[in-house]
Amino acid sequence: MYDLLKGKLEGLQGELMAFAQALLRTRSLTRDESSAAALVEKQMRALDFDTVTTDGFGNVVGVLHGVEDGPNLLLASHMDTVEPGDEAGWPGSPWSGRIEDGRLYGLGAADCKGGLAAQVFAAGLLKRSLLPLRGNLIVAATVAEENGISIGMRGLIEFTLKEMGLRPEYAILGEPTDLGLYYGHDGRAELDIRLRSNNPFHVADAAELVSSGMGDIDPAAAVQAMLMGKPHFEDSHGFRCATISVERRLGLEEAVDGMVGRMRHEAERLAQLAGAVEVDVAVRERSETMPSGLVMQVKRVTHAWSTDPFSPLLSRARQALAATGCVVRPGKWKLSRLGMGTSGSVLSNEFHIPTIGYGPGREEEAHSQNESVEIAKIVECTYGTAAMAHGLVGIPVFGWIPDEI
Repeated sequence: MYDLLKGKLEGLQGELMAFAQALLRTRSLTRDESSAAALVEKQMRALDFDTVTTDGFGNVVGVLHGVEDGPNLLLASHMDTVEPGDEAGWPGSPWSGRIEDGRLYGLGAADCKGGLAAQVFAAGLLKRSLLPLRGNLIVAATVAEENGISIGMRGLIEFTLKEMGLRPEYAILGEPTDLGLYYGHDGRAELDIRLRSNNPFHVADAAELVSSGMGDIDPAAAVQAMLMGKPHFEDSHGFRCATISVERRLGLEEAVDGMVGRMRHEAERLAQLAGAVEVDVAVRERSETMPSGLVMQVKRVTHAWSTDPFSPLLSRARQALAATGCVVRPGKWKLSRLGMGTSGSVLSNEFHIPTIGYGPGREEEAHSQNESVEIAKIVECTYGTAAMAHGLVGIPVFGWIPDEI
């Protein structure tokens, strides 16, 4: 079976790289992914997916139907990218999609358009190979992933797939893992510390005390633990107010409510040194408008998550990769910079879907200038993903396979 996949992949490599380049040449900042979505939908149709649709959130969904109702596997990668930053740091353009020294360059190459291309073509590879599926293989290109808040993924699972009668038993993310099998990461929360008093001097002093006292984190640490913004001051109904924005890492066993309570206690302790000042700490909420016009109120929290490394999902994934000769390297995302995350939090914590990551990009290249991904790793990721997908939802193939297939 794996020789069959490898042989068919050789004939698809030109199309695969052309698609990956086209994705990188298509701008798709968060909540502006419609052009990339049209490109993905066109490619899925060209690969003869059984069902292809773009939902009301802007997610593109392609399905290869099996002979039974399940189990169902979701392959998911996001289409959106962060802002390119200083474009002067990009040779040519952030959207060049240039190939140089065996690497493909462009905004989102590692995070995670290389992974998206590999997942779309992994399904196409299974289709071309005529390998039978017992359950359904769902490939989703999602919108508004935006640092793990994952609005598009929430809409995909809660509404789109539910309406299609599809409930994934497993999920594989195309996020950057450098072809490792990743099964979790820490979380993060965005908070507001609010200070209020009718004495403006008390508020100013309290803001200084809280900012300096709570923000004493080593900036040279390998993993960022907390980031604090500068106080924002305003007057409201006769009171002087200050708001300090905070980003805070969340560990696997750390509850948001408990962390908010501890931060409130510490902020109150520091603020009281300045005088009578009211203190409140709360998770930030924000309204998000989807391309369809739908408005969603979202709490800015990404919970830590972890899939059991001895779960059937990881066991079967390891077996499939080992059978192909691909490297099997379990691990977790480090997320060294705050502001990073994956939709694994939503899938695992909110919908209880066992999830792993397997992508060709390197985590260190995510959100960086001159981002790139190795071409050879996109190809290997396509092969490995197809093998894992068949191992999870395919019908085992024994014996001789005719040459004409």
